[in-house]
Amino acid sequence: MTTNSFSTPGHDHFFLGSDHQRNERKVWLVIALTTSMMVVEIVSGTLYGSMALVADGWHMSTHAGAMLIAALAYRFARRNIGNPRFTFGTGKLGDLAGFASAVLLALIALLVGWESLVRLTQPIHIDFEQAIAVAILGLIVNLVCAWLLKDSHSHHGHHLHHHRDERHAQRKARDNNLRAAYLHVMADALTSVLAIVALLLGRSYGWTWADPVMGVVGALVIARWSWGLIRDTGSVLLDAAAEGEEVREEIREAIAPTGSAVTDLHVWQVGPGHYAAIVSLMAWEPREPAHYKALLAHIHELAHVTVEVERGAAT
Repeated sequence: MTTNSFSTPGHDHFFLGSDHQRNERKVWLVIALTTSMMVVEIVSGTLYGSMALVADGWHMSTHAGAMLIAALAYRFARRNIGNPRFTFGTGKLGDLAGFASAVLLALIALLVGWESLVRLTQPIHIDFEQAIAVAILGLIVNLVCAWLLKDSHSHHGHHLHHHRDERHAQRKARDNNLRAAYLHVMADALTSVLAIVALLLGRSYGWTWADPVMGVVGALVIARWSWGLIRDTGSVLLDAAAEGEEVREEIREAIAPTGSAVTDLHVWQVGPGHYAAIVSLMAWEPREPAHYKALLAHIHELAHVTVEVERGAAT
């Protein structure tokens, strides 16, 4: 009984997303815009008495911090791309940063929700006209930032196996670090919209309670976004990303015509759109491992493949 293994000699472990540097530049620009608007909203909300505006400004500050995590993660991953201490490269660092951002997003939702509930029982005077103007300005800045961070994966479609739909293609190449920054900006935009609605209702009908109520609604929506991001990034960090199952199926389909049995198969994500695999085979007429690896070449998501071949016992 013999065992052979194969992985390409001298290959690199550069598993960063294809738009890594572009996304990094976008995040730094958004940090500058967000920080500027954060100061304006906190000061204005305090002066004009709007809880929704203050909440928007304060959690904007934590969003700026979260985006700083994203930007530093991009920089660290890029600078250490060839560092041999990272066995499978630095491609998953973005998921780690995304997970941290998601936790911050959850804390933001909790704090905004709590403060809004307090304001329901302890209402304060609101200077509606000024608060509305600042909230609209905040929304414009948020929409610009969201446009800058919006990711597009349509250009990855031609790399994928023909039977997969575009939705799966987008999920495979998704940059969770950029997605985390995008969700932080969208949370800002949501609270800006809710603040504007609440302030308009308060100005027109005297419903001062609408301001903190909108804060609670925003907190619930942000908490839901946070959970989705925690679930997705956590799955990648624990090598349990659901998209890997599709890659496993393709590997089995590619090996099946050889008559070999797949005795053990491990597939995990090592970066946005990049997967590694260890394939153990039992063959009655074994070929060189390179032969089996060539059969997997059409699965372009596979960036690192190891094949082990064992001769089947005679019957």
